Amino acid sequence: MKKGRKISGGRYHKARKKKLYEKPGQARKVRLGEEKKKTQRVTGGNVKIILFKTKFINVLVEGKNKKIEIKDVLETPSNRYLARQNVLTKGTIVNTELGKVRITNRPSQEGMVNGILVK
Repeated sequence: MKKGRKISGGRYHKARKKKLYEKPGQARKVRLGEEKKKTQRVTGGNVKIILFKTKFINVLVEGKNKKIEIKDVLETPSNRYLARQNVLTKGTIVNTELGKVRITNRPSQEGMVNGILVK
């Protein structure tokens, strides 16, 4: 049976089109490189900072945050191909001066990269 078709072969018709707020946003991949950001207006007149490239990560060390440079991307548990492309996502493990750090936030949504040391 074909998708979007009834058993008789007739088509299903949508009741309405999607509203602007129901449509998905553009997929953004945060990559390793020189810092590149953009601001975007979102619902309610708020502003969201979109991150495209970065080379720094905020790491929590002994209760204090330190801004450290990312050397390279080691692994991404959700998708191993993203690590090869140097894409930073939540859960990605990166190599820094302090050692291995796991990213704890969503960089494409928040405009910065936060992480914690992996023992």
